[in-house]
Amino acid sequence: MYIYCNSQFIKDTEATISPFDHGFLYGIGAFETFRIYKGFPFLLHDHMRRLQEALRELGIYYQIDFDEIKSIIKQLVKLNGFEEEDVTARLNISAGVGEVGKLVQDYRQPTILLFIRKAPSLEVEEKNAAFLKLRRNTPEGDFRLKSHHYLNNILGKRELINHPDVEGIFLTREGYIAEGIVSNIFWIKGNKVYTPSLDTGILNGITRLFVIKCLAILNIPCEEGFYPKEEIKGASEVLITNSSQEILAVKKVDSYELAGKDGEVYRKLNELYARFRSKLLSIDEM
Repeated sequence: MYIYCNSQFIKDTEATISPFDHGFLYGIGAFETFRIYKGFPFLLHDHMRRLQEALRELGIYYQIDFDEIKSIIKQLVKLNGFEEEDVTARLNISAGVGEVGKLVQDYRQPTILLFIRKAPSLEVEEKNAAFLKLRRNTPEGDFRLKSHHYLNNILGKRELINHPDVEGIFLTREGYIAEGIVSNIFWIKGNKVYTPSLDTGILNGITRLFVIKCLAILNIPCEEGFYPKEEIKGASEVLITNSSQEILAVKKVDSYELAGKDGEVYRKLNELYARFRSKLLSIDEM
């Protein structure tokens, strides 16, 4: 497979990263994963905007060039023969080489890595979920970054090691519903959709933002707040979202049965998603 690494298109087996990269040594780096539909990068503006904000927070002095990223994506898709396929891309920007032991410094030559792979099938519409015993860690700073600090997610996945197809749902230390291991969560009660507030410390997912905008277009009220796990009981639908898998209907949370892919809100959101899939570079265009 061809990848992009520091201004070069090379085979993945040829890629190297310095052992003194502070992304490797101290986890100073951020990334974005997004879906590309037959060469079209969906919601790319929003992903790059969030990544740029993360770089500022981490002290990585690098200005993302949107047109350059589009060009890199186009070349990678061509080199790998994926012009007619749906793929997911991961753009990773780490701090780059720095002085060992010096934790506060300017990073002006980051390591930039972009690779693509075949996207998950959209034929999978349903998934089961379970509440985790492990609690969601708090963000390292004022808000959660999509950073290299992924141990909490990995430990959550290990808790479900015998159930790899089940999405784990974190609670906060206070017992409020937070987010999935790799997803944001929504649930429907009556004619209203609920989702955890960003103040719980969750990632402000791009697909989460897209779904909230879709709900507004559909005139379906959406409330963000702090909710204990018991709020799921009595819900007719639960949805989990991320950029790779779009919107998945949850068939069961622990032992609680739900409508799954037969849910009305899931169906409406899925139809709207399909309309925008190959059109939007930014949620602002909706």
